[in-house]
Amino acid sequence: MKTLLIVPFASALLLAGCASEKGGDVYTRDQVRQVQHFRVGVVESMHMVRIEGTKSQVGTAAGTIVGGIAGSGAAQGKTGEVAAVLGAVVGGVVGAAAEEGYTREDGIEYAIKLEDGSYISVVQTVGDSEVIAVGEKVRVIESDGVARVTKY
Repeated sequence: MKTLLIVPFASALLLAGCASEKGGDVYTRDQVRQVQHFRVGVVESMHMVRIEGTKSQVGTAAGTIVGGIAGSGAAQGKTGEVAAVLGAVVGGVVGAAAEEGYTREDGIEYAIKLEDGSYISVVQTVGDSEVIAVGEKVRVIESDGVARVTKY
């Protein structure tokens, strides 16, 4: 019975480790001490968006394990084996959905007019990032295909 409690908690901790913020003030380890170029512009408009959650195999695997264990305890013999398989399948589907839902984030899409007259759009999470309003001057920092928007 104690095993049934440990597995869901371990799964939750594993999923929590998969969450990552994509705000303007979050850097990956690879970006530290690397040259990053920036351009200056003005925020023309912004609107809220939904950033989908991760869809790795972690949620599916954790759900499959928990579902299989729960199903196997339901009955003995062939019925128990069938219950374990069904529990594993259902658990995998539920685990995948839980992972996606847990790691889903709110974001902002910034439409920016750069000083050279061109327009770009950058999406980043709301998170703890600084609030940037329409009309504010911003830096668009770019490195290896990753961009972030910060106040200038």
